[in-house]
Amino acid sequence: MARVAVVGAAGYIGGELLRLLLGHPEVEAVSAVSSRFAGKRVDGVHPNLRSVTDQTFCSADEVSDCDTVFLSLPHRSAMTQIDTWAGRAKQVIDLTGDFRLDDPGVFEQYYGTSHVAPHLLGDFVPGIPELHRERLRGADRVSMPGCMAMAGILALHPLAVRGLVERSARFDARTGSSGSGATAGEGNLHAERSGAMRVFAPTGHRHEAEIARHTGIPTMMTATGVEAVRGVQTIGHVTLCPGVDLSAVRRAFRESYQDEPFVRLVAHRRGTFRYPEPKILLGSNFCDVGFAHDEKTGRLVVIAALDNLMKGGAGNAVQCMNIRMGRPENLGLTFPGLHPI
Repeated sequence: MARVAVVGAAGYIGGELLRLLLGHPEVEAVSAVSSRFAGKRVDGVHPNLRSVTDQTFCSADEVSDCDTVFLSLPHRSAMTQIDTWAGRAKQVIDLTGDFRLDDPGVFEQYYGTSHVAPHLLGDFVPGIPELHRERLRGADRVSMPGCMAMAGILALHPLAVRGLVERSARFDARTGSSGSGATAGEGNLHAERSGAMRVFAPTGHRHEAEIARHTGIPTMMTATGVEAVRGVQTIGHVTLCPGVDLSAVRRAFRESYQDEPFVRLVAHRRGTFRYPEPKILLGSNFCDVGFAHDEKTGRLVVIAALDNLMKGGAGNAVQCMNIRMGRPENLGLTFPGLHPI
């Protein structure tokens, strides 16, 4: 039985981690760390956990040694605290952007600051089970990808690794308001967000660097905030290499994901849900991927959808913990989503 800690437990992803870990059959104790709410009840911040737990948030100083610590902190915070938590936990799973990139120069370009622990970048295994499962089995340091990056990577990687598409990709990403976090600014007030489709990153979104890192394909991304609370959908535009047909595309996805517990191929000829749709994935750890083809131009559109707080965050982190523990990957992650909702 594992003892775990969630640092930044008052945030949206922190709350999802608590929800999953408090019901996890192999977790013995969960410390909920919050500097803002230390001493206050967890269910006062996360009302969905009423009657699930009566514990209170604690300070970082109150956390004893544990098996796994999840860092659900603002970007640029984990790299300043990594030495502290690495000394208290056997495994550190970082959900910030601090260790997602392996090149300090690329990190500075996309995050606007120098990395304070560049010597540790190579120590973190990317938290993408579908690409790095064997490395994750022994990983003591894990860096979770961004939510839109995770969707883009899973949509593009099967084609990229087989050389089926040209070396250029453009992604249009849409995300719900929870992606901005629990302390987002006035731009996420209901009066400002309701009814909006706000382009907040027309160029240079940091997740394009992650997609490029894991697929080997130079990537551009535009990101838009939509009215939904949860959910991510990425639409990627690529060009098939000469001689590549749709049967090769479908075979690539099937070979990559037929044995994956949390990735489903959704590319049907008809029906309301013939392409990946975030709405039916809310609360689940699934990522649905699909594609459509323009025969006249050779353009292929790859589509992926997931819940940004689950497969794009907390759920994927728990999946990585399960792998490290040698337990079934779906332990504590079997909720299938709701329909209708």
